Amino acid sequence: MHSTLHPRRPLKKLLCAVAAVVGLGSSLMAAAADPLKVGFVYIGPIGDHGWTYQHEQGRKAMVEALGDKVTTSFVENVPEGADAERVIRNMAKDKYDLIFTTSFGYMNPTVKVAKQFPKVTFEHATGYKQDKNLGTYLARTYEGRYVSGFLAAKMTKTKKIGYVASFPIPEVIRDINAIQLALNKYNPGTEIKVVWVNSWFDPGKEADAANALIDQGVDVVFQHTDSPAPIQAAERRGVYAVGYASDMAHFGPKAVLTSIVNDWAPHYIQATQSVIDHTWKSQDYWGGLKEGTVELPISDLVPAPVKAEAEQLIADIKSGALQPFTGPIKDQAGVEKIPAGVSATNAELASMNYYVEGMKAEMPK
Repeated sequence: MHSTLHPRRPLKKLLCAVAAVVGLGSSLMAAAADPLKVGFVYIGPIGDHGWTYQHEQGRKAMVEALGDKVTTSFVENVPEGADAERVIRNMAKDKYDLIFTTSFGYMNPTVKVAKQFPKVTFEHATGYKQDKNLGTYLARTYEGRYVSGFLAAKMTKTKKIGYVASFPIPEVIRDINAIQLALNKYNPGTEIKVVWVNSWFDPGKEADAANALIDQGVDVVFQHTDSPAPIQAAERRGVYAVGYASDMAHFGPKAVLTSIVNDWAPHYIQATQSVIDHTWKSQDYWGGLKEGTVELPISDLVPAPVKAEAEQLIADIKSGALQPFTGPIKDQAGVEKIPAGVSATNAELASMNYYVEGMKAEMPK
């Protein structure tokens, strides 16, 4: 009996040795495929139901798609300027491989940190400065604004459209102009009134701005800010509104004609996968209706024939048959900016600093 027990000891030793080798092997394999560390810097709270919320949905979709190939984290409510630079630098120091910075005012801080950390990959949303390790990406929201401008032209009774604006930067000016171009074509003489709140996310200020516009006779409210407050004001006051960044219909079921929805997921998945594959290159990515980066869910508040015409505009933008910024386009003073038959280049769109003909508002100094 006793003798049969002896062989067990060497077997146990052998098993321990095998386990040690397997353990070593798996730790070597883990080192070879450590998950990519990806960081996100957000301007607002992830619960803003607008801009930051959509970026957060994109992050979650990327995590779901790439699984254990990535680990991610985010910092929300990061003000533009010195705070942003500190947060971005801390991520780079903390051995993040890829950092997405998601607001226009993060541009210079991102450029600065990218120079100091050449091995880290950076992507900045809505900016125009690139570097070897810094790419940019944005949504052609102006395509959605043009189609929404068409809807506003058809739905307004007062011929006064309101715009709750954040900051006088090209992306905002471009979007206001896209609406005015549609108004000029589909309901000439319709005016856009603009209120600047000098913030991306401030529900109190946004609501005040919307109410001030409605007091001036505006019956369709647009916004370039990140909370649903303007939508809620429009719903309370019985006027129409157009949501921004995320689908805001549930905040104003009787008000929202459409929302200019951003879907960042495809870009986040593709960019992160390319860093994992070592194929990432700095680029200036513009995604619009065609790419699915911009989506336009149109409400049944819009009469069927108008909706059909809007869907046709969307189809024409997707096919390239229609480009909203195609000349002749003049500025407010009547100076030709884009000649007849020519479409604006990305560079011209990225630096747009004038209002088009038909705008009565003055650009803030």
